[in-house]
Amino acid sequence: MVYSKLKYILLILLPSMVFSAGSEHGTAPHLNGEGLAIFWVIPFVGILLSIAVLPLVAAQFWHHNFGKVSLFWAASLILPFLFDQGLEVTLYELLHVGLLEYIPFIILLLALFTISGGVRLKGTLVGTPFLNTVIIFIGTVLASWMGTTGAAMLLIRPLIRANQQRKNKVHIIVFFIFLVANIGGSLTPLGDPPLFLGFLKGVDFFWTTSAMLLPMIFMVICLLLIFFGIDTYYYGKEGDIQVDTSSKQKLGLEGSFNLLLLIGVIFGVLLSGFWKPHISFEIYHIHLELQNIVRDILLLLLAYASWILTSKQIRKANEYTWFPIVEVGKLFAGIFVTIIPAIAILKAGSNGALESVVSSVSKDGKPIDYMYFWLTGILSSFLDNAPTYLVFFNTAGGVPSILMNEIPNTLLAISAGAVFMGANTYIGNAPNFMVKSISESSGIEMPSFFGYFFKWSVPILMPLFIIVTYIFFI
Repeated sequence: MVYSKLKYILLILLPSMVFSAGSEHGTAPHLNGEGLAIFWVIPFVGILLSIAVLPLVAAQFWHHNFGKVSLFWAASLILPFLFDQGLEVTLYELLHVGLLEYIPFIILLLALFTISGGVRLKGTLVGTPFLNTVIIFIGTVLASWMGTTGAAMLLIRPLIRANQQRKNKVHIIVFFIFLVANIGGSLTPLGDPPLFLGFLKGVDFFWTTSAMLLPMIFMVICLLLIFFGIDTYYYGKEGDIQVDTSSKQKLGLEGSFNLLLLIGVIFGVLLSGFWKPHISFEIYHIHLELQNIVRDILLLLLAYASWILTSKQIRKANEYTWFPIVEVGKLFAGIFVTIIPAIAILKAGSNGALESVVSSVSKDGKPIDYMYFWLTGILSSFLDNAPTYLVFFNTAGGVPSILMNEIPNTLLAISAGAVFMGANTYIGNAPNFMVKSISESSGIEMPSFFGYFFKWSVPILMPLFIIVTYIFFI
């Protein structure tokens, strides 16, 4: 009798953890994209337009209410979904995107952000074109191994300090976003969020390293040469730059033990890829694999260790605040929720409302690689590159072994499109927002959403992407 009462109490208090009869037959109450009309994408478009427009027309409102705006658009999808699709489907989809994608995504960003924020490059630096190029190059190399978030957070403040006496420095931050916050993360799943999601789906850790190496080298060399030329031009217009040398410091590294913690992050991600205990826990049809749970717990422990053990003076000197990660966390929560119907419609392929998009990436059943590159890239620029990667990963079949071995150039096109073109806008990749936020808090007037895109991305990145298309995908 007591057991029976306890069972019903658990059924009431923990509905999301009940094993339904459907799971016994291998089915889950998932969303069928074939029956979804295109208007279900409106909340997703709404949150993207809010991110693009509100900082321009209502900066103060946006700064204090971006979380509420994100919640509004998420609720504008969830509430109609409850009536149209029912509680089971809505709950399943929210738990699926939350437990398997959003939470691991945010935990990795949080760990890299916290640990890298505990490392401080000290010393007097003078922002000459050569030094700026070297710093951006170092960040680009580091990004694949400590994440674009980690590398960006480690070097953005030293770069800003080195150029604090310069008048023209927006271009320095822009190229830093291009290379350190995006393209530099091409070589491993640690580097960029979409590659990490691919790794979670089963793409081999080092497949990315070998496949993405040549396209990345091409982009890095071209962008560094362009940057050096632009920075040399602006540096020549500055005249005599007065640098205070009275408190000159030697170069050094504070909080260097955090580098060991970063190695721990790498180990944790690798562990989840190579250790397969075949143990999982089910929460409302969602299978949580033990290795992924261990990875996420390890990353949180490493972040906590960094926070506790790192001197507060180091973080203060780094002007460390939680605002960038809070901003990313709140906005991407809304993005991950509202993108649910868009992904479902695209997964429906030729039977979905976005049939024209899906059909454009294949011909006679064969993938068109350059179309995968450009569609993944363009949508990554405005839909965020992590979930967009998943969309086209699934559109191409979604089977890692086939993608890596039978149509590797298609997977390369999807990967390169997501990583490279995530640099096109502030919302293309999570670290872009962080770098912009830190730069603005340091007094640098960054261009608007559209200013960044039309003044910098279109004239500099687009021609290079066209060349990449002809070299690698045609």
